[in-house]
Amino acid sequence: MVATRELGRSGLHAAPLAFGGNVFGWSVDERTTFALLDAFVEAGFNLIDTADVYSAWAPGNRGGESETLIGRWLKASGKRAQVLIATKVGKWGEFPGLSAGNINAALEGSLRRLQTDTIDLYQAHEEDPAEPLEATLGAFARLIEQGKVRAIGASNFSPGSLRQALKISADYHLPRFETLQPLYNLCDRAVYEDELAAIARQHQLGVLPYYALASGFLTGKYRTPADAALSSARGVGVVARYLNPRGLRILQALDDVASRHAASPAQVALAWLMAQPTISAPIASATSVEQLQQLLAAARLQLDAEDLRSLDSASSEK
Repeated sequence: MVATRELGRSGLHAAPLAFGGNVFGWSVDERTTFALLDAFVEAGFNLIDTADVYSAWAPGNRGGESETLIGRWLKASGKRAQVLIATKVGKWGEFPGLSAGNINAALEGSLRRLQTDTIDLYQAHEEDPAEPLEATLGAFARLIEQGKVRAIGASNFSPGSLRQALKISADYHLPRFETLQPLYNLCDRAVYEDELAAIARQHQLGVLPYYALASGFLTGKYRTPADAALSSARGVGVVARYLNPRGLRILQALDDVASRHAASPAQVALAWLMAQPTISAPIASATSVEQLQQLLAAARLQLDAEDLRSLDSASSEK
């Protein structure tokens, strides 16, 4: 069995790696979606993260494709009770922002596509400066009262907005954000570590980092500009952002630790995240069952103090 971690104080418990559903309906078709989710659950994992906007960016898509495929799998597999479904609201052009009316309408669409009566974790996908947090949290509260949502979370919130939201929840006895979904990985540390980590620790929030593998850079597949030239536009962006002296130093540290454990760089990068005290479950995606099995093995990889010091030193931004 895979040990689970509580998501904040929600009572929801997740295995330490979440499946990122952004690939469903984009780089993964229906048949592969079903195979991936079956393998994920059979391996003892349970948290599936998606959003209403996934995957609107793909040619021919309009959004909602990921939720639709997950919903078809839930119906066909009968495994709804074995998983936690986390989705998001606020970033899709069809339902933009965090007003009460928009949240209510977006939720009904997500429930319909997911073919379920309840969302386990409903997350604000990004801040909405135009909407008072009191109104947003009040809307979430009503959905929890109606049994349509079990817990709520925040994604891409600034430290100031997160603090404000937690204070409003306490002052007005409203449900609080139990989870935070920030950008966080060995390459991107400052966004989370500068202030958000302290807030998560103080308030016992569950943290679900996205881009856990830095858009594939931490797998080690991009080591030269030529590597990116063989890949997609995403690879070119990865090179521009990460392929520099610090990035190469991180890859070397990953290689060194991986060799000591007979592991892969990706497994070590995920294990490093799982070893951080405030992290509940990094989010990672896979497009084949073989790739998924490799990622899931990270949950069994125990890094020692020397490993962690080496990775921390190589990835230091100071």
